[in-house]
Amino acid sequence: MKALLLLGVSVLVLVRSSSGFEWWNVSEVEAVTDGFVGGNPLFVGLTLIRGADAKGAVCTDGSLPGYHLHRGYGSGANSWLIQLEGGGWCSDIKTCVFRKTTRRGSSYHMERMIPFTGILSNKREENPGLFFNWNRVKVRYCDGASFLGEGYNAAAGLYFRGQRIWLAVMEDLMSKGMRYANQALLSGCSAGGLASILHCDEFRALFPRRTKVKCLGDAGMFLDAVDVAGGRTLRSFFGGVVNFQGAAKNLPRTCTSRMDATSCFFPQNIVANVRTPLFSLNTAYDVWQIQESLAPRTADPRGYWRECKMNYAKCDAYQIQVLQGFRNQMLNAVKGFSTYGQNGLFINSCFAHCQSERQDTWYSSNSPLIGNKRIATAVGDWYFDRSSIKSMDCPFPCDRTCHNLIFRRRH
Repeated sequence: MKALLLLGVSVLVLVRSSSGFEWWNVSEVEAVTDGFVGGNPLFVGLTLIRGADAKGAVCTDGSLPGYHLHRGYGSGANSWLIQLEGGGWCSDIKTCVFRKTTRRGSSYHMERMIPFTGILSNKREENPGLFFNWNRVKVRYCDGASFLGEGYNAAAGLYFRGQRIWLAVMEDLMSKGMRYANQALLSGCSAGGLASILHCDEFRALFPRRTKVKCLGDAGMFLDAVDVAGGRTLRSFFGGVVNFQGAAKNLPRTCTSRMDATSCFFPQNIVANVRTPLFSLNTAYDVWQIQESLAPRTADPRGYWRECKMNYAKCDAYQIQVLQGFRNQMLNAVKGFSTYGQNGLFINSCFAHCQSERQDTWYSSNSPLIGNKRIATAVGDWYFDRSSIKSMDCPFPCDRTCHNLIFRRRH
C-alpha cells in the first residue's frame, strides 16, 4: 500500500528498497506502490463532527473537521490516546489555496478509512503493554497552522480555524466518554507533534486532577536554526504562518508575554513552561528540517547540498560537520527541558522524521534502539512511571539500528 506524507506542498512516497525504506519525492519520481503498512492493519473509519460549522470550526475550505476513533476495551476502556495528524503548514494565499484541494485542507479529500499502526495499533505484539486496548483517536489535520489559527480571508475563501477545530474535537470526544478517562495521552507527529506541545496544558485542563495526563511530541521539536546561507528560512516561514493565519492570540501566554509570536511557534521556547509531563521524541538529524530549514533550495541555489540531503552517505566532511552542529543545537534545545523529572526524552541519531506512527520504528524486531530500549518501550516506561527516560544517542554514524530515510530522484 502506498504511504504518503505531505510536508508543506511536497508529497513524499515511502517505498521499500533493498537497503530499507526510502522517501521518494513524487515531483521527481514515478509513483510506486509499496507494502509499508503491511501486517493486515486495522482500518478505522472517518467521523465528521456534525454541527462544528455552526461554531466556525471548519477546515481551510469550510468543510467539516473529523477524526478516526477506535474504541478501547478491557483495562483500556477508560483510557484515551489522542494523536494529532501532521502535514506541514501554509503561510500565504497560494499555499493555503493549494491545501484546499488536498486532505490537508478539506475533509472532502480525506480518506474515509485509514490504517492504525505504530502507537495506534490495536495489536498487543505491535504495541506491547502500551495503548493497544485504549480508546485511540487520529485527529485529522486540515487547518495548516498546527490547530492554532483564527481568521478568515474572504477574497480567497480561506478559513483559518485551527483553534476552533481543536476545541470542537475535544468537546465531541468528551461527550463520547473521554470525560471519564482515568488515563490520557495527547500525541502527534511533525506539525501534529508541534500542536501536541502547544496544546498540552490545554489538554490537561480538560480533566480532573485525578486523571493521569501526559503529552508526547514526535518530530515536533522544530529548531529556530540558521540555514547554510546564514539566513533563517524556517523562522521566516513560521512568521508567515503565524501572521497570515492569526495564530498569535492562541499561542501560550507564558511565552508571548516575553517573546514575539513567531518565537513562540518554536517549541524550544515553549517546553520549559509546559506544566504537564511531556515526552520529546525526535531524531537529531530530522530529515524534514535538514531539507526545508537547514539546507533548503533557496539557501543552496547551486545545489551543493542536493546529494547530501537525498542520501546522508554522500555528505562530505564539511557537510557532516554542519549536521553535527544541527544535532548539538537539538540537544541544547532540550537540555533544560530534560532536567525536569516528569519529562521524558528519546533523541536518536537517525535520518528520519516521525517514528511513533510507523510500525517499523515504533516497535518491531529491528526497530531503532538507544541502549536496549525501543521507542515504544521507552515511551511506555515513561508514561507508566516505570523508569526515568532521558535517552540521547551518540553522534552519527554510531547508531546501527536506525531506519534512515533516503531520497532518490528519477533518472
